[in-house]
Amino acid sequence: MSRPREFDVNRALHQSMEVFWTKGYKGTSFEDLTRTTQVKKQSFYCVFKDKRALFLKALALYREQSVFVLEKLASQEAPPLKKLEAIVDVTLCHGDETIGRGCLMVNSALEGTDDEEVTREVELMFAEVEQILEKIIRSGQEQQMITTRRTSKELAAYLNNALLGAKIMEKSGASRERIDAVLRTSLAMIAP
Repeated sequence: MSRPREFDVNRALHQSMEVFWTKGYKGTSFEDLTRTTQVKKQSFYCVFKDKRALFLKALALYREQSVFVLEKLASQEAPPLKKLEAIVDVTLCHGDETIGRGCLMVNSALEGTDDEEVTREVELMFAEVEQILEKIIRSGQEQQMITTRRTSKELAAYLNNALLGAKIMEKSGASRERIDAVLRTSLAMIAP
């Protein structure tokens, strides 16, 4: 008979995601993970197999949490431009503890990897965010609240790229004011 699991898997996964987000995949050792989570190495291996498998689960968790927040903002009763402003605000304002860490997905993309599953998870996040933006923009165009000089798909790709660039700026230490100026300009470009 196998022994019962001695730790909360979801809690350990959340804590591990935080470590990867702060240190990156390559900079995170298994010792960092076990020290942070207080889970023994053998117990970790029984549940997550290896560091890569744990990292993939952490990326998926981050994507799911991020997309959930954005979908919630997109579903609110508000004008389309207000929804986009809320998305811009939440994209950069995760609280003081995350300032300077950027975005786990962007950080993972910049860290570079030949791992197709990691690349697929990163691309999935970017695509899901772009779809949310595109839906809001299309609605705004239908209501004549957003420019129709470009298609909703083109504008969503543009705004998504601006958000990703802002995350890179954040990670590289740009001031909050400079990042806000870039994003406010991006929003102004899609106004009617």
